[in-house]
Amino acid sequence: MVGTYAAVLAVCGASLAIGQAALMLSGVRRWSWLSPAVGLALLCAVCWGTVRLPGEGIASAVVVLLLVVLSVAYLWGRLRDGEGVLWLGIPVALAALLATALPFIAEGHFGILGTSFNPDMSQHLLATDRLAHGDPSQLLRQGYPLGPHSIVVALDKGLGVGIVQGFTGLTIAVAVIASLTALAAFREQPPWSAVPAALVLGLTYMVASYFAQGSFKETMQALFFLAFVLALRESSRNVDWRESPLRLVPAALLAVGSVYTYSFPGLIWLGAAFVVWAILERSLPLRPALLGLGVFAVLVAPEIGRMIDFHSFETFDPDGPGLGNLFGQISPFEGLGIWPSGDFRLSPGDGAVPALGYYAGAAFATILLVYGLALCWRRRERALIAGLTAAALAYAAARIGGTPYTAAKAIEVGAPLAVLVILLPLLRRPVAWLYLAAAAGCSLLALANAPVGPSSYSPALTGLRDDVGEGPTLVLASRQLLADEHGTPYISWELRGGRVCIETAEEAGSDPPPGVRFVVAESSGSRPPFAGLRRVRGSPPYVLWERPGAHGQSPCSLIAVRQARQGAPR
Repeated sequence: MVGTYAAVLAVCGASLAIGQAALMLSGVRRWSWLSPAVGLALLCAVCWGTVRLPGEGIASAVVVLLLVVLSVAYLWGRLRDGEGVLWLGIPVALAALLATALPFIAEGHFGILGTSFNPDMSQHLLATDRLAHGDPSQLLRQGYPLGPHSIVVALDKGLGVGIVQGFTGLTIAVAVIASLTALAAFREQPPWSAVPAALVLGLTYMVASYFAQGSFKETMQALFFLAFVLALRESSRNVDWRESPLRLVPAALLAVGSVYTYSFPGLIWLGAAFVVWAILERSLPLRPALLGLGVFAVLVAPEIGRMIDFHSFETFDPDGPGLGNLFGQISPFEGLGIWPSGDFRLSPGDGAVPALGYYAGAAFATILLVYGLALCWRRRERALIAGLTAAALAYAAARIGGTPYTAAKAIEVGAPLAVLVILLPLLRRPVAWLYLAAAAGCSLLALANAPVGPSSYSPALTGLRDDVGEGPTLVLASRQLLADEHGTPYISWELRGGRVCIETAEEAGSDPPPGVRFVVAESSGSRPPFAGLRRVRGSPPYVLWERPGAHGQSPCSLIAVRQARQGAPR
């Protein structure tokens, strides 16, 4: 727990300092709640740019620390209204921390978020482990964006927290930063309404659901998209921003973070929002736009080759893994924040709440969205309209030309904009509080339902895949791992591609089940778990044993066989 929250504090603190310094260099003299999102975007670029330097990630930690010190020194005495505004963020941050602690409170331990919901974290942990040791990985070769992974390496090297705690801390920090960023939209509202609105916006149902399955990339992309739209809004509405020729640089920096987190697909939402916003504004500020474009081009230039490689990644193949971990297409109404299910993948009525409850919530939220959109048009909230339009276009494109998996991602990324259009013009009206209560309940339900896996990670099991092949393989794991930490789906995914049987040593008895060829045990000793086994090799904390002469292909007869498909994170 200590390591996880140390990582949260480090990411949030560094993002606040570096982001506000970047905004001040762009001409913004007053405190802005866009600073943590801008700072996180810069952290992705800086850590990725330095993580492969000699020192196996130490350089990243040192560079980030240096940037934080320089940022604080630069801001000292120059920032206006900082102290008073910062107090507003404290209750938001604390409430977001409490909400995101629900999965760990419910499970009774900290660990890998989303185990048994989504196996993708296995590949992310493996890529991060290899990145920390300077070794190549499948994701690195395929041009996969590794900005967040580089932040985790810097956390591990700088704080010694471990990569599981680093990823969990980063995921929690993104939720906190998203809630703080939402305050930028509600800066004209009284604190008693701005705080709950920011929390519901930052942790709206689909974002909370993706948090619950450990999908940090999607929550980061939703954050950058929301902050990008708000940066466009500030550039045309905020007097402090309009006076600077660099007023579009913050939006450009957020686009940089999107590239290093989501590669070129991240620009679909941001680019579409910018084009629609420019059309609605009717006059594009040419010089600020060119300066912002120049900053963006310089900072993403090193990633262009990898973006080209990423174009062939399997997610973009319509004939590829269409469902991922889904059961089918999910409803776009889930993006409106009211969906009373702990699992966003379920259809209405499949959970504890009758289908009528889903339809009533969706109808209520849809009416508020239409009304809010009309009010936004009347109030000339062009950036919000542009953002919602871009989100709708991205979803339509994914639904028509993509897969259910990519369509669900589009709903999640666009969800905060839909909620913002609902809340911003209606926040002073009683109906908004009914919406806030319903939406908050749905988000908390998704968070409380999140599975939490093992508290530590080793690439050892993945390293044994080539040795065991199709097996059949028996894995002897601890009772705690299997009973309390969702160890069965975790081990199945680590050894995917073969027939894997999983049991505790006590349940397995004195002999392995018939048909088992290999046995993997958590031990560093030389004594086999069963008589007649031959030691193949050790890969701490595991030892691989082979049963001579056992080459049968029959499944294990005494315990469940789990066949996991091969693949990479989507």
